[in-house]
Amino acid sequence: MRAGLHSRRPVLNAPMPHGLSRKIRIAFILQVVMASLAIVIAFFVVGTLFKYSFIRSSLQEEARHYWELRESAAAQPPPNTFSLRAYLVEPGGSAEALPAYLRGLAPGFHELKSEGQMVWVERKPQGTLYVAFLREQANRLAWWFAVLPAMLALFAIYGATWLTYKSSKRLVSPVAWLARQVSRWDPRRPDIAALAPDRLPADMQGEARQLAGALHALGERVEAQLTRERNFTRDASHELRTPLTVIRVASDMALADETLEPRLARSLRRIQRAGRDMEAVVDAFLILAREPDVVPQSEWFDVCEVVHEEAVKARMLLGDKPVELQVACEGAPRIYAPPRVLHVVLGNLLRNACSYTDRGLVEVTVHEGLVQVRDTGIGMSAEALARAFEPFYRARPEYPVGTGLGLSIVRRLCERFGWTIELESTLDSGTTARVRFSSQPPPGTDPYLQG
Repeated sequence: MRAGLHSRRPVLNAPMPHGLSRKIRIAFILQVVMASLAIVIAFFVVGTLFKYSFIRSSLQEEARHYWELRESAAAQPPPNTFSLRAYLVEPGGSAEALPAYLRGLAPGFHELKSEGQMVWVERKPQGTLYVAFLREQANRLAWWFAVLPAMLALFAIYGATWLTYKSSKRLVSPVAWLARQVSRWDPRRPDIAALAPDRLPADMQGEARQLAGALHALGERVEAQLTRERNFTRDASHELRTPLTVIRVASDMALADETLEPRLARSLRRIQRAGRDMEAVVDAFLILAREPDVVPQSEWFDVCEVVHEEAVKARMLLGDKPVELQVACEGAPRIYAPPRVLHVVLGNLLRNACSYTDRGLVEVTVHEGLVQVRDTGIGMSAEALARAFEPFYRARPEYPVGTGLGLSIVRRLCERFGWTIELESTLDSGTTARVRFSSQPPPGTDPYLQG
């Protein structure tokens, strides 16, 4: 199982892919499309119902009315109007006067598209009645009583939707303006001047103005917090280094005394090493506290030299444990970075390896672009490995070693300099840590200064 970490920097001032105004516009367009589709379907349904239901009912009513009139006056002629034609064939009578296209029609409703007519045929003892309605008149009636009202309704929907969209756009435009202003902020130096109350647009009122005021107050707090952090970094850089420098100088002077007792000399050398370790940790914390675009003081250095120095310190941690610490440099890689950072990274990895290995081997191998620390210690389970880089997490609390911050610091330092930290571990079999880095000079660095 492997946990790999890479350096990532936030993308600032990225454009908003889907603004509020665009979403509202899309919502209204979808609404209009759906309403238009519904109206078109209604056109078809209403026209069909008008022609095949209303016209049929009208023809049936005309036939019923004619039969009633004929009962009162047998000589009543069939109706013959601008849009209606009727023919009666009495029992035993000849159908010669009947148009040819009506002959042979069975009782019921018929649509004669070729003749442009709709016909109702009704047979009674008094004879067979043919009532024909001109299709052109039916289409005209369908237009006036069905299609035209539906079109007017559609235009009314379009107009209402347009007015609602314009009103909604005016309502959300202050929020969209605020979103554009905030999207331009640089999180490291937010420009909050545009959100000052006296610089807000005149149409920004109500909740939008309250939101602008809240964002302006938030920006002021963020700006004040960033100022405090920058001041702390500057002050800590001086205040933390001063006592460490005093300790280092005093221990150097004390060790210069040739009459110093061996036991006291060993204690002074331990103080010196602890002071150097503390200086490295302070530098690492100050680097992490600085803003990402502030480049720390870097130089080209030999990775193997740092590995050997940290290996000497780590051997003291092993004490009398039956553990062998080996260093193998298969190459001579050089990198451009603050040397103390690599000291902190390797120091933490070696301290973990030595502290959690009771017997066997701790091996450090240096390749081009890679430093590997492998041990035969207690290892980690899959669950512990997944949480190994969490601050204050300790896989084996029963081991009273460390605070759980070492790997978290290692990860943050690697991310800062574009390195990659990987862990592989098996419970009760050991752990392997790999730090990958680039041996190529960073952009803007003269490659001839590699030394």
